[in-house]
Amino acid sequence: MIFYGWQKISLIEWPNKISTVLFVSGCNFKCPFCYNRDLVLNYDRLPKISQRKILNFLKLRQRLIDGVIITGGEPLSGVAKTKNYFNDLFNFIKKVKKLGLKIGIETNGSDPEILEKLIKEKLIDFVAMDIKAPLNAKYEELTGVKVDLNKIKKSIEIIKNSEIDYEFRTTVAPLLSEKDILEIAEELKTAKKYALQVFQPVDTLIEPSLAKMRFLNRKELEEISKKIKDNFQKFEIRG
Repeated sequence: MIFYGWQKISLIEWPNKISTVLFVSGCNFKCPFCYNRDLVLNYDRLPKISQRKILNFLKLRQRLIDGVIITGGEPLSGVAKTKNYFNDLFNFIKKVKKLGLKIGIETNGSDPEILEKLIKEKLIDFVAMDIKAPLNAKYEELTGVKVDLNKIKKSIEIIKNSEIDYEFRTTVAPLLSEKDILEIAEELKTAKKYALQVFQPVDTLIEPSLAKMRFLNRKELEEISKKIKDNFQKFEIRG
């Protein structure tokens, strides 16, 4: 199992947990507002990090870290992955679990079958799913590719009906309006947790021009939150 990025300690990626964050390469989406351009488009230029190095790190810090977050890119997509990628992923997760650590996955929800298998086999303890847009034609505008919305909807239901900890997240990119956010909140109604993330106009976006476009700021999101927060058990704004 090879990784292409590593944040050794994070206090924010997994709410209320101290985690180490691992990044896989490649993604089946090409979201113009994605912050991880190199992981999606230029992963072959990034240094490779072996699972041995990571497992040795975790063994020495078992009592200091609560869990491991696997993100990307898209960890549940075979894009830009090796032939045996999913076997390697599952085996790596099992090795981490043997250390007594929890596992979290961040996903775009495009492969509900793999997601469901991870949950049924009790290999993950937390899942964060990015909701890019309302579940309509705008999804393809926000992902830059053709999207099977039925798969996105299935992943949402799998997560909502699971017994593991989870949250849904939306990065409020310049292409999203208040109306879009209200629609998403209605579609996710009754979910345990939903978080709106303030867009950051960084220089690593897949589409750099978005950094110059207007987007909903935190104050505006706080006003919107008054209309949607009661849809969820927990709701927050980040950034």
